[in-house]
Amino acid sequence: MNDTLAIDGSSLCIRDVVGVARSGRQVTLSGAARARMLESYAWVKQATTQDKPVYGVNTGFGSLARVKIDPAHSSQLSLNLIRSHAAGVGPILPVAETRAMMLLRANALAKGVSGCRPVLVETLLQMLNADITPMVPSQGSCGSSGDLAPLAHLGLVLAEGDHGRVRYKGQEMSAAEGMAAAGIDRLQMEAKDGLAITNGAQLTTAIGALALHDAISLVEAAELAAAMSIEALRGASRAFLASVHELRPYAGAIATAANLRTLLEGSELMDSMPEKLQDAYSLRCTPQVLGACRDAIRYAVEQVSIELNAATDNPLIILDEASDNKAFSAGMFHGEPVGIPLDVLKIAVAEVANLSERRLYRLTTGSLSQRLPPALASKDRPELGMMVPQTTAAALVSENKALGWPASMDSIPTCEDQEDHVAMSTTAARRAASVIVNARRVVAIELLGAVRALQFRQSEAPRVTLGQGTAQGLERAASVLSGLDSDATPSAQIEALNTWIVAGGHTDVRSGLERIA
Repeated sequence: MNDTLAIDGSSLCIRDVVGVARSGRQVTLSGAARARMLESYAWVKQATTQDKPVYGVNTGFGSLARVKIDPAHSSQLSLNLIRSHAAGVGPILPVAETRAMMLLRANALAKGVSGCRPVLVETLLQMLNADITPMVPSQGSCGSSGDLAPLAHLGLVLAEGDHGRVRYKGQEMSAAEGMAAAGIDRLQMEAKDGLAITNGAQLTTAIGALALHDAISLVEAAELAAAMSIEALRGASRAFLASVHELRPYAGAIATAANLRTLLEGSELMDSMPEKLQDAYSLRCTPQVLGACRDAIRYAVEQVSIELNAATDNPLIILDEASDNKAFSAGMFHGEPVGIPLDVLKIAVAEVANLSERRLYRLTTGSLSQRLPPALASKDRPELGMMVPQTTAAALVSENKALGWPASMDSIPTCEDQEDHVAMSTTAARRAASVIVNARRVVAIELLGAVRALQFRQSEAPRVTLGQGTAQGLERAASVLSGLDSDATPSAQIEALNTWIVAGGHTDVRSGLERIA
């Protein structure tokens, strides 16, 4: 992507986030946003010289909000805030998630209600454009005043001093070395800068935006895998009729059923067993389950899309208000509005995997598979076929169940009970991302099984006609597998199909089908 994205605090979308985070799209600050930032910064600058307390500008933070700070110490206050909050632990975030967090924090500040200097945003964008990424620990946020610890680690890199580490063009080094190598000046903190950097659920939202992009692709791959499995199991098409789904008109179910009909159109394997009046739930209820997942993803997309362009500071500098004090303390940083949708997302995606594994089980179980070979093992050579890949899928869906407990239901008081209700939104986001990774591999295993099963049907009846979409899906997926070494293990085959899904190889198969977003 070569076009430059101009951020303005109001128009960012999930596709933009993915482009910057994963494809290195260049970013700039719009002129209008810069002008708004200068206006709110001017008010904060003036406020530092007055006696009126302004939270985080001339006072302490959190439970120390009543402590007055001398204006001469406002710069040190910002720096100390960043240093004290840089308490993250655990594995370092992937580069894409950190880049997404940087973009989102810059966009929030670009709204012009944070009271910080434009240079703060411009430096963040310079870093993105130069491929310099702070090394941010993944654990330590309760989503209470936003993602304080992770964002503070970002602030360490921005601020002058011997602190912080970065990756610069793939190499790990100190922040001082990396920023110098990239030709980017680090900043002396001013009043409100530290607070502006650290307030908000930007890590939660960053992980969530990338996870949603992946979840959309996953559900679409799952529909293809489902159609191929249903066809290989000689399913009944009546369960997918439009007239049936109009009687219970959930948008997601209607869309999934329509996609299944399109993928399976023309199949001679479907409805080839007239004595079979109805299929098992894992086949005929596919529109109900995947459709519900579609609807859940749409809800999460709506919520996260709002958060992408939200003001999350405390206090907010609202110059249009009539009050002399333009600084307004509220709870805009609280992660609950994104934590709950991301909990819903991970539950929905876990169900995608649950259903996929059940179809796979039927494909690999001789008594349930309509005369497919047991474990889909070849009759020509001694092998165990898909026995253990099905076990792997079972392990992954069980792990997802453990990850599925809603994090946003939890809360624990922090900050001397000032922060007496927290969102745990970052945990919800991190778990959602993990569930998606697991679920995608389950769908890849089902695809592997469906390829084997359809190839067996073709060997049985060489002239059999497959569905217009499933035939194309079989060809594309089989070509991915044929590109591997002849002695490739199931693990290598699964990862090849997983990579194919990540790359969007299945989307070409879906031309003309309804997408989620």
